[in-house]
Amino acid sequence: MSPPLRTLRQTCGAPNLIVLLPGAYMTPEDFEKAGFFAAVSQRQLALDIAAVDLDFAAISDGTALPALQAEILEPARQQGYKKIWLGGISLGGLLALCHNADTPGSVDGLCLIAPYPGSRLTTNAIARVGGLAEWQATADQLSDPEFRMWRWLQKPPPDFPVFVGYGTEDRFASGMQQIAECFPPAARHALPGDHDWPVWQVLWERFLDRLSLSA
Repeated sequence: MSPPLRTLRQTCGAPNLIVLLPGAYMTPEDFEKAGFFAAVSQRQLALDIAAVDLDFAAISDGTALPALQAEILEPARQQGYKKIWLGGISLGGLLALCHNADTPGSVDGLCLIAPYPGSRLTTNAIARVGGLAEWQATADQLSDPEFRMWRWLQKPPPDFPVFVGYGTEDRFASGMQQIAECFPPAARHALPGDHDWPVWQVLWERFLDRLSLSA
């Protein structure tokens, strides 16, 4: 049996929560060191934070996201949070999208910072048939969470709040742009820069400045 998920939290009794998923080889402490927690405090936002430590083996064997739902998101609902956002950087952004695709209604919005678009096997298979608009998922493909994510991206709910940001020099920028273009222009935020913290910090601050916590 896997140990419980470890989280690093900043709570002030706020009615809203954002759950943050780190990228590969990152820890929850990286969010704090990069000023993500402090940026919320400085703005005096009514927002609690829970940064989650996801084990790479658990991600690979498919147990990480069910644990996220059972141990973090469902209890948060039971605690009475009015709005729950799910966010992530890089791999964490991909996982946030995958979880939302597989568990609709579990969160009220997504904050995707430099979201990894998935493996080349996935993205190339979609590109080969003419792109996302032309692609029709096969039953075999839908056994893979990455393909299920892209199927959700074909027609996301029009009123579902999403923030997508990335650096234009990011090595995965073309795939990130494809993700961003699945949402309205106001949701898309491309900045000069690479796949690194200076870009992610600016994007986080932009997300917070645009965040609506109203009912």
